[in-house]
Amino acid sequence: MNAIHKIFPIAHFIISMFFIVCALALVVIAAIEIWTGIQPLAELAINERLNAILEGIALLTVAAAALELGQTLIEEEVQREAQMSAPTRVRRFLSRFMVVLVVAFSIESLVAVFKFSRENPAHLPYAAVIGLTAAALLIAWGVFVRLNRSVEELEPEAMAQVKKEDEKLRNED
Repeated sequence: MNAIHKIFPIAHFIISMFFIVCALALVVIAAIEIWTGIQPLAELAINERLNAILEGIALLTVAAAALELGQTLIEEEVQREAQMSAPTRVRRFLSRFMVVLVVAFSIESLVAVFKFSRENPAHLPYAAVIGLTAAALLIAWGVFVRLNRSVEELEPEAMAQVKKEDEKLRNED
């Protein structure tokens, strides 16, 4: 059974690497898209340029989310070999992930508003739904953190252990 538990950090590392590779690929595609929008010699209409730049921003948003998720997996699952039973670790992992999601949805909502307001205003409610999703996630995350603090107070040793791991990792860098 112990051998099976040793597979998990390796699997998390592999998954993290795939997230990082995908993020880098998205950055390259976003750069191409943005260059299409700002290329001075291309004969593109302003709307086409704007759409290319907005697509680039959307791709960069997804790339940032993938990169952050890869980094979180490496730090929390590989370096720390965190067991998700400790409330402090769960809150930290979910908080990092939720920050990425809320920011990504917020940026996607703005991109969609700019795009739909120019192309098809009838689709603006879809952009609003993305923004409302970001708001709902932010509220749910706040409620989770608030409720989770009382559980953390019942396990002060878990908080001390996490702080000790943070210090150890900082000293390794």
